[in-house]
Formats: sequence, structure tokens, C-alpha cells
Amino acid sequence: MAAYWIARVRVTDADGYGEYAKLAGPAIEKHGGKFLARGGRLVTLEGEEYPRNVVVEFPSVEAAETCYNSPEYQEAISHAKGAADRLLCIVEGV
Repeated sequence: MAAYWIARVRVTDADGYGEYAKLAGPAIEKHGGKFLARGGRLVTLEGEEYPRNVVVEFPSVEAAETCYNSPEYQEAISHAKGAADRLLCIVEGV
């Protein structure tokens, strides 16, 4: 069953986050991830607004977790730490 990364991001250091984005895309795609939303227009209806929102589809929860824990993605995420406030979860599809 498909699973989705849902990330809400507030970038605080564009250069550092740019390094993250450069490495994260290939790492995510290597693990079967497909970007469904990446930035773009946002309308906040409830709660705190995060200006950047990303949705990535994976083949399964396990594939999404494997990607997150992979050396490639961990290298990418090291650039995001201190460069953004992020919320990230995995949600299983229906």
C-alpha cells in the first residue's frame, strides 16, 4: 500500500536548505519516492502556516522509512538541520 511523506517547512537559511534539496531529490527518487507536491501555491485554512509543503509518494511505509534512514538521505538532511524548521511524517494511504 502506498505511503506518503508529508513535510511542512519554514526555511531559515536558503543556502543551507538549497544543499539539502540538491541531495534529497536523488535520494528520494532512488528509494522509489515520487514528488506529488513540492512548494507551489498554498492556502492555509487552519493552524500554523508553513510556507513550503512537500508530499512524496512511496510504494510503502517501509520504503519511506528506508529512504529516510538511508545514508544518502541522512547526508541531505544534515544540511537542513539549522537551515529550516521542519515537520515530517509518514502517512499510509487508503
